[in-house]
Amino acid sequence: MIDKVIINIKSGNGGNGAKSGRHEKFMPRGGPDGGDGGDGGNVYFYVEKNINTLLNFKYNILFSAGNGGYGKGSLKKGKKGRDISLAIPEGTQIWTDSNDPKLLYDMNTQEEKVLFARGGKGGRGNASFATSTNQYPLLFEEGEQGEKLSLRLELKLLADVGIIGAPNAGKSSLLSVVTSAQPKIANYPFTTLEPILGVVESYAASLVMVDIPGLVEDAHKGVGLGHDFLRHIERTRVLIHLIDGSSEDPMSVYLRINNELKLFSKDLQDKPQVVVINKIDIPEVKCKRNELLSAFSSNGINPLFISAATTEGVGALIGRAFSALGELSKEARLCEQSQERVQVPVIKPAPSANREQIIKDGDDFIVTSRRASRIASMIDDTDWNARIQFYGYLRHIGIVKALEEAGISSGDIVRIGKLEWEWE
Repeated sequence: MIDKVIINIKSGNGGNGAKSGRHEKFMPRGGPDGGDGGDGGNVYFYVEKNINTLLNFKYNILFSAGNGGYGKGSLKKGKKGRDISLAIPEGTQIWTDSNDPKLLYDMNTQEEKVLFARGGKGGRGNASFATSTNQYPLLFEEGEQGEKLSLRLELKLLADVGIIGAPNAGKSSLLSVVTSAQPKIANYPFTTLEPILGVVESYAASLVMVDIPGLVEDAHKGVGLGHDFLRHIERTRVLIHLIDGSSEDPMSVYLRINNELKLFSKDLQDKPQVVVINKIDIPEVKCKRNELLSAFSSNGINPLFISAATTEGVGALIGRAFSALGELSKEARLCEQSQERVQVPVIKPAPSANREQIIKDGDDFIVTSRRASRIASMIDDTDWNARIQFYGYLRHIGIVKALEEAGISSGDIVRIGKLEWEWE
């Protein structure tokens, strides 16, 4: 099962605005009509109920939305970039891929469609810069760049009942007889190497059951892929703790597995458990049934005895599982979901609010301004009129005053984005 992947997403760049003037008969200077660029496409995630692994992301790790179209004359706005929506299984957590990863969103309902990377805003055409004193502006904007994010997707299966236990306890055999799932079954430990889901139907009711690969000592430390397996148990509501009755000390095995759950997460330890002793069809297990019952009862546990091989006692087990689910009140389930779901802000692009800053580097003055840089990237620095208009724009938004307060003098170099010139 592919349940953990790292991917990169990129929203679309905004299209550049256009510099254009109306050219009509008898109107040699008909005014500016450069249209705005189109916004870049967004990147969304949504839950698709018909998929249950992250396989679609294994071989394709870069997902890019479309770029916005360029603006054109006659006030034609550029086309908006194509959005992309990425389908993920229910129960997928989305983390930042960094040295200090942070959970961004927990996708556990099918109704969700979440925006993760917003497309860059389209640049303004020169028509947007027209004023009463500048009736033919030569200024227009470059489109904003889209966002690039590196994300880690982790799938935690959502199931009503999880079957846990030591390796070779008979978990896969049990799943195969109560559902239509067909897990690999063999008489050796670690036959199951990935969680397997199945649906149990009883009259008008049904539940989803998952077979969790066998847990070993120090699973909470990651031994035997422990973290990968324990992660899937977190989303189950009830646990069937299956114990091999033919093992040397079933009670010790039970306590050891529960200790691993506790060390990994106290929430796992507190989940309702149906304790089941398997392989009652084996004569030596049948002979020590009373002994096992006494040992578990002395610890306040009332185990069921079954044989996954002959299905003896399996009906009673399914009944107990449905009862345990029913005992979880509606209020408890809602509380469980609210605790399970981590409400955190989704990563969003940097705010469009412009923060001007002057950085002095020797005799150079570097201006950081999103809006000024986008115009500077498009300006024709050989056009004196365009440079005069740009200077007027810088004065209008307060950058000239900021440079003067920073001590700029004639001969110093000013850099804004890709544009560089000598101050006069």
